[in-house]
Amino acid sequence: MPEDRELAVREPDRRSSDTMEDKRNIQIIEWEHLDKKKFYVFGVAMTMMIRVSVYPFTLIRTRLQVQKGKSLYHGTFDAFVKILKADGVTGLYRGFLVNTFTLISGQCYVTTYELTRKFVADYSQSNTVKSLVAGGSASLVAQSITVPIDVVSQHLMMQRKGEKMGRFQVCGNLEGQGLVAFGQTKDIIRQILRADGLRGFYRGYVASLLTYIPNSAVWWPFYHFYAEQLSYLCPKECPHIVFQAISGPLAAATASILTNPMDVIRTRVQVEGKSSIILTFKQLMAEEGPWGLMKGLSARIISATPSTIVIVVGYESLKKLSLRPELVDSRHW
Repeated sequence: MPEDRELAVREPDRRSSDTMEDKRNIQIIEWEHLDKKKFYVFGVAMTMMIRVSVYPFTLIRTRLQVQKGKSLYHGTFDAFVKILKADGVTGLYRGFLVNTFTLISGQCYVTTYELTRKFVADYSQSNTVKSLVAGGSASLVAQSITVPIDVVSQHLMMQRKGEKMGRFQVCGNLEGQGLVAFGQTKDIIRQILRADGLRGFYRGYVASLLTYIPNSAVWWPFYHFYAEQLSYLCPKECPHIVFQAISGPLAAATASILTNPMDVIRTRVQVEGKSSIILTFKQLMAEEGPWGLMKGLSARIISATPSTIVIVVGYESLKKLSLRPELVDSRHW
């Protein structure tokens, strides 16, 4: 029959069209699709590599945010050169050993994020809603673990030869090698306990929540939004990982711009020992005006760009490597 022949011709075209449409759709790997053992082993290794690569810019951003005006550094590159000249490469990694304990919070973050997405899926199928709620929840859990580590590592970041930048100054030399590095950490911990008690380790906790919960809650929806838009702009055969790698830095830059004012205030509260977010904000505005709220933004974006590319590529690859064997062939990458 002519109709049957026509249908037979149309059917392959429809299947071809469906296949191309499937290739455009980014398939999100959810928690229940993962081999958990692989996920955690690969996750720790990936996180450690990322921290090593971006830590110097985290240190620079912190110093830029704490300094008064441009008293020590005139920008990200100037700070990088001066620290390198004064303290060498080790100067860019002050507080790094302490900061590695945030690997724990990193694993708690991804676990909370994935489990929350699974929970929210029972109430909403909107990817934006799932990402928003899961991102905020994951940050709440992670910051509760991270803040004490951040407080100690930030004070170590402030150690430099010459004029001190923070509230506390370690005794002895600042070579930062071997036992000396751990000695500096113990010295800072003692000074925090002496000055503020146990509460000192959670100084700036509220400011951290006000910084990182919105940052995380905003990053995930923007990441999926940019990835979806790029999937329509890129050629159909373009691997998903390419526009995911582009979407990550775009989302990070967007989130950084929106949350940087709170990040500056958080850093000052933690490093300078201030007790009020509002008073810190007023003092910053009085001393440096609105532009003071954007201090360290370029360093934040510079550190976020490579790290986010690595995080996104690493995280998406990690989830693919951790995918349960029976699901591997059903996915298009």
